Amino acid sequence: MPKNKGKGGKNRKKGKNDNEADKRELVFKEEGQEYASVTKMLGNGWIEAQCMDGEKRLGHIRGAFRKKVWIAAGDLVLLSLRDYQDSKADIILKYTADEARLLKSYGELPDSLKVNENDVGGESEDDVDVEFDIDDI
Repeated sequence: MPKNKGKGGKNRKKGKNDNEADKRELVFKEEGQEYASVTKMLGNGWIEAQCMDGEKRLGHIRGAFRKKVWIAAGDLVLLSLRDYQDSKADIILKYTADEARLLKSYGELPDSLKVNENDVGGESEDDVDVEFDIDDI
């Protein structure tokens, strides 16, 4: 029987997330790119996003992001616009909450944008008025 000299197999390497602790440089938008807030997850790697230029676009999650970066409704992303399709774009970067706050403080994002909220477009728990009468049942 061979001796195991390593510390584990491919599952150990697959579960590792070394880049979590690293601080990355803040990326600003360039020509052909736009900031957007994710409004809805559509499935199969597609999202619906509200861009900062007022357009609502379908966004496609790149293959490199699919299983490594989890995107949810309310996240701030950087979209790469397509030359041939204005209604569709590709997600090239997801901003963390700290990076989104920095972008807002630099004036890159509008003040009306809520940075830290995952509940987009839906009612919050405080807004729902429901009364139950036990006697009626």
